Parts: sequence; C-alpha cells; structure tokens
Amino acid sequence: MLDGKRIETAWWGPSPAEAPTLVLLHEGLGSVGLWRTFPATLQAATGCGVFAYSRFGYGRSASVALPRPLSYMHDEARGVLGHVLDAAGIGRCVLLGHSDGGSIAAIYAGEVHDPRVVGLALISAHFIVEDVSVRSIAGIAREYETGALRERLVRHHDDVEAAFRGWSSAWLDPAFREWNITRQVEGIRVPMLLLQGADDAYGTVEQLRVAERHARCPVETVRIPGAKHSPHIEAPETTCAAVAGFARRVLLDRAVAA
Repeated sequence: MLDGKRIETAWWGPSPAEAPTLVLLHEGLGSVGLWRTFPATLQAATGCGVFAYSRFGYGRSASVALPRPLSYMHDEARGVLGHVLDAAGIGRCVLLGHSDGGSIAAIYAGEVHDPRVVGLALISAHFIVEDVSVRSIAGIAREYETGALRERLVRHHDDVEAAFRGWSSAWLDPAFREWNITRQVEGIRVPMLLLQGADDAYGTVEQLRVAERHARCPVETVRIPGAKHSPHIEAPETTCAAVAGFARRVLLDRAVAA
C-alpha cells in the first residue's frame, strides 16, 4: 500500500541492506509482469537486488481517474517515485526505465537529485515528442479499438482502459507535442546509459542526440541491431550485458568515492 492505495511490487535477489538495487520503471503500457524474465536475468548478472513496481493505473495497482493530465510523467517523478523508494527501503540504486519509465527516471534525477540514485539506465526513453512516436501510437490505438490488443493487455492490467487510455490519450493530444524534458536532462548529475533498438518505431536516434547535446553528465549510448522498442525483450543478452556492465561501473565508482 502507498498512501492507502494498492501498489503492485516485486523483488528479485538481495535486500537493500545487503546490496545496491536496480529499480525498474516500466513503459506506458507496462507493468511488473510485463518485464517478463528480464529482472531475474539482470539480478543474476549483477548480484544486485532488482525492484519493480506497477504505477497507479497499471498492472495490479490501484486505478486512476481519466483523462490523465499531460503532465503525468512529471507528476509521477515529482509526487510518487520518491515515496515508492522510501516505502521499499531503497538505498544506493540505479534507475532503469523503459520508454515512459525512462523519461520519468530522467525527470526525477534532473529535478530531485536524490543522493541514493547513482546512475540511470534508460531504454527507449523519450526526451522530446517526434512525429514517428505520434504516428506509431495512433496506429496502436486503432489496433486497440479492434479488440485484439485489448485482449492481450487485459491479462496484465486490472483496469485495461485506464492503462491504455491514460497513456494513448495523453500522447495523442495535440498539446502534448510541446512536451519536452531537455531542461531536466540538463539537471542530471549522475552517469547515464541510453539504449535504443535500431528499429524502434516509437523514436529515432534523435532522442539519443538530444540527450547528448543537453546532458552535463557522462552519457553512454548504445544502438542495438535487430531490436525495436523493447530491446530487453527482443535482444535480452545484449541489453542485459550493457546494463550490467554500466551498473557495475557506476556502483563501484560511487563505492570507491564514498
């Protein structure tokens, strides 16, 4: 429970008292369960604890009122994520965010400057809104209306309408074209690893370039051949190796500095 509302969480490996933690922040249609086997694989590769939660409106967590505000990612970063970390007892950690989750992690690191967070591993994160993103989301919205996608998602979300409409309606609102988190990227003070599938239909390489231009922290970028928007599913070995290597480096560097 968080603020009296049900929140779905899962844990793999050692507790925060025993080892650092990799905190997983899911995509716009994701949940704890939709990470599939990636958390266990990541835990085995790093020895860290791995913690995931479903944001309100997703998975088995409590639902939300619709429509979501266009500031929903900023709201999550500013008003929820820190409380989740507190409630879970998270100490030294790396935030690992996928798509919307990556954007939320970037906003949190750029604005909150939580000393527990020593690095960001962002998979297919968005820093600006691109035409390709809007076109792809419009296409998936049409697929949802036919019922096929809805049937797949209903297995993973208690309130599938809140999960899908809350995400798609925000992205397809014309006013959302002004959404931009480059100011938050400029505020990040910990190293970032940015991963993107070479065939991502929801964002181009410009997302990586935007981060490189605006970041004042160390930035490492990896383009993953043969992967689309979910490299941790489509190319799990390559993705896990990149994240695990990054996590070891930043956690070791900070431990030595301390």
